[in-house]
Amino acid sequence: MGGDWLAILQAATLLVLVHGAPILARDLLGRCCAWPVDFGLRFTDGRPLLGHSKTWRGLLSAILAGVIFGVWLGIGAGVGAGFGVWAMLGDGLTSFVKRRMGLEPSARFRGLDQWPESLLPLWLLREALGLDVLDILFAVVLFTLFEWWVSPLLYRLHLRNRPW
Repeated sequence: MGGDWLAILQAATLLVLVHGAPILARDLLGRCCAWPVDFGLRFTDGRPLLGHSKTWRGLLSAILAGVIFGVWLGIGAGVGAGFGVWAMLGDGLTSFVKRRMGLEPSARFRGLDQWPESLLPLWLLREALGLDVLDILFAVVLFTLFEWWVSPLLYRLHLRNRPW
Protein backbone atom coordinates (compact mmCIF):
# COMPACT_ATOMS: atom_id res chain seq x y z
CA MET A 1 0.00 0.00 0.00
CA GLY A 2 2.99 2.32 -0.20
CA GLY A 3 5.26 3.79 2.37
CA ASP A 4 8.11 1.29 2.63
CA TRP A 5 10.54 4.13 3.14
CA LEU A 6 13.65 1.95 3.29
CA ALA A 7 12.81 0.37 -0.08
CA ILE A 8 12.02 3.81 -1.54
CA LEU A 9 15.29 5.26 -0.27
CA GLN A 10 17.26 2.25 -1.54
CA ALA A 11 15.64 2.55 -4.99
CA ALA A 12 16.28 6.30 -5.21
CA THR A 13 19.87 5.80 -4.04
CA LEU A 14 20.42 3.09 -6.63
CA LEU A 15 19.05 5.42 -9.32
CA VAL A 16 21.50 8.14 -8.34
CA LEU A 17 24.48 5.79 -8.14
CA VAL A 18 23.74 3.94 -11.39
CA HIS A 19 23.22 7.19 -13.29
CA GLY A 20 26.31 8.75 -11.74
CA ALA A 21 28.57 5.86 -12.76
CA PRO A 22 28.86 6.84 -16.45
CA ILE A 23 29.80 10.39 -15.46
CA LEU A 24 32.45 9.11 -13.05
CA ALA A 25 33.75 6.66 -15.68
CA ARG A 26 34.00 9.50 -18.21
CA ASP A 27 35.94 11.65 -15.75
CA LEU A 28 38.28 8.80 -14.80
CA LEU A 29 38.82 7.30 -18.26
CA GLY A 30 38.53 10.32 -20.55
CA ARG A 31 37.90 9.17 -24.12
CA CYS A 32 39.02 5.60 -23.37
CA CYS A 33 36.33 3.07 -24.31
CA ALA A 34 33.92 5.85 -25.30
CA TRP A 35 32.56 3.97 -28.29
CA PRO A 36 29.00 4.99 -29.10
CA VAL A 37 26.37 2.36 -28.29
CA ASP A 38 24.59 3.17 -31.56
CA PHE A 39 27.85 2.71 -33.55
CA GLY A 40 27.24 6.13 -35.13
CA LEU A 41 24.12 4.91 -36.94
CA ARG A 42 21.51 7.37 -38.10
CA PHE A 43 17.75 6.94 -38.02
CA THR A 44 15.51 7.41 -41.06
CA ASP A 45 15.27 11.13 -40.24
CA GLY A 46 19.03 11.46 -40.78
CA ARG A 47 19.72 12.23 -37.12
CA PRO A 48 21.88 10.02 -34.88
CA LEU A 49 20.04 7.05 -33.42
CA LEU A 50 21.13 7.95 -29.84
CA GLY A 51 24.14 10.26 -30.17
CA HIS A 52 27.79 10.20 -29.23
CA SER A 53 27.21 10.66 -25.49
CA LYS A 54 25.69 7.17 -25.06
CA THR A 55 28.76 4.94 -24.85
CA TRP A 56 29.66 1.36 -24.07
CA ARG A 57 31.84 2.70 -21.25
CA GLY A 58 28.79 4.37 -19.71
CA LEU A 59 26.58 1.32 -20.16
CA LEU A 60 29.11 -1.06 -18.62
CA SER A 61 29.90 1.32 -15.74
CA ALA A 62 26.17 1.61 -14.92
CA ILE A 63 25.79 -2.16 -14.90
CA LEU A 64 28.90 -2.56 -12.73
CA ALA A 65 27.62 0.13 -10.36
CA GLY A 66 24.30 -1.70 -10.22
CA VAL A 67 26.07 -4.92 -9.25
CA ILE A 68 28.29 -3.29 -6.61
CA PHE A 69 25.58 -1.16 -5.04
CA GLY A 70 22.95 -3.87 -5.42
CA VAL A 71 25.09 -6.06 -3.18
CA TRP A 72 25.81 -3.14 -0.83
CA LEU A 73 22.10 -2.29 -0.53
CA GLY A 74 21.19 -5.94 0.01
CA ILE A 75 19.13 -6.44 -3.15
CA GLY A 76 21.69 -8.66 -4.86
CA ALA A 77 24.10 -8.50 -7.76
CA GLY A 78 21.60 -9.83 -10.32
CA VAL A 79 18.90 -7.33 -9.47
CA GLY A 80 21.54 -4.58 -9.38
CA ALA A 81 22.86 -5.56 -12.82
CA GLY A 82 19.33 -5.64 -14.20
CA PHE A 83 18.70 -2.25 -12.64
CA GLY A 84 21.73 -0.84 -14.45
CA VAL A 85 20.61 -2.34 -17.77
CA TRP A 86 17.02 -1.09 -17.50
CA ALA A 87 18.11 2.36 -16.30
CA MET A 88 20.44 2.75 -19.27
CA LEU A 89 17.76 1.47 -21.66
CA GLY A 90 15.45 4.15 -20.26
CA ASP A 91 18.23 6.70 -20.71
CA GLY A 92 18.72 5.49 -24.27
CA LEU A 93 14.98 5.82 -24.94
CA THR A 94 15.17 9.41 -23.71
CA SER A 95 18.10 10.08 -26.05
CA PHE A 96 16.24 8.50 -28.97
CA VAL A 97 13.21 10.74 -28.36
CA LYS A 98 15.37 13.85 -27.92
CA ARG A 99 17.22 13.14 -31.19
CA ARG A 100 13.85 12.83 -32.99
CA MET A 101 12.94 16.23 -31.53
CA GLY A 102 16.15 17.66 -32.97
CA LEU A 103 17.79 18.19 -29.58
CA GLU A 104 21.55 17.76 -29.25
CA PRO A 105 23.13 15.19 -26.92
CA SER A 106 22.98 16.39 -23.30
CA ALA A 107 20.34 19.00 -24.17
CA ARG A 108 18.05 19.71 -21.23
CA PHE A 109 14.46 18.48 -21.18
CA ARG A 110 13.10 18.47 -17.62
CA GLY A 111 11.10 15.40 -16.79
CA LEU A 112 11.98 13.51 -19.95
CA ASP A 113 15.59 13.47 -18.71
CA GLN A 114 14.59 11.73 -15.47
CA TRP A 115 11.34 9.80 -15.83
CA PRO A 116 12.00 7.04 -18.41
CA GLU A 117 15.39 6.20 -16.93
CA SER A 118 13.92 5.96 -13.44
CA LEU A 119 10.49 4.50 -14.16
CA LEU A 120 11.71 1.64 -16.36
CA PRO A 121 14.00 -0.09 -13.83
CA LEU A 122 11.71 0.65 -10.89
CA TRP A 123 8.63 -0.71 -12.61
CA LEU A 124 10.26 -3.78 -14.13
CA LEU A 125 12.05 -4.70 -10.88
CA ARG A 126 9.33 -3.55 -8.49
CA GLU A 127 8.79 -6.99 -6.94
CA ALA A 128 12.50 -7.64 -6.39
CA LEU A 129 12.85 -4.13 -4.91
CA GLY A 130 9.73 -4.51 -2.75
CA LEU A 131 8.01 -1.50 -4.30
CA ASP A 132 4.41 -0.76 -5.14
CA VAL A 133 3.10 1.98 -7.42
CA LEU A 134 3.18 4.72 -4.75
CA ASP A 135 6.69 3.71 -3.69
CA ILE A 136 7.83 3.95 -7.31
CA LEU A 137 6.30 7.41 -7.66
CA PHE A 138 8.04 8.58 -4.48
CA ALA A 139 11.39 7.18 -5.68
CA VAL A 140 10.98 8.89 -9.07
CA VAL A 141 10.16 12.20 -7.38
CA LEU A 142 13.18 11.87 -5.07
CA PHE A 143 15.46 11.06 -8.01
CA THR A 144 14.05 13.92 -10.09
CA LEU A 145 14.44 16.48 -7.30
CA PHE A 146 17.96 15.24 -6.60
CA GLU A 147 18.86 15.65 -10.27
CA TRP A 148 17.33 19.13 -10.45
CA TRP A 149 18.90 20.39 -7.22
CA VAL A 150 22.27 18.65 -7.13
CA SER A 151 23.27 18.87 -10.80
CA PRO A 152 24.02 22.63 -10.62
CA LEU A 153 26.25 21.98 -7.60
CA LEU A 154 28.07 19.16 -9.39
CA TYR A 155 28.57 21.52 -12.35
CA ARG A 156 30.13 24.16 -10.08
CA LEU A 157 32.43 21.45 -8.70
CA HIS A 158 33.40 20.55 -12.29
CA LEU A 159 31.90 17.07 -11.97
CA ARG A 160 29.29 17.70 -14.69
CA ASN A 161 29.74 19.34 -18.08
CA ARG A 162 26.41 21.17 -17.86
CA PRO A 163 24.46 22.55 -14.89
CA TRP A 164 21.60 20.09 -15.51
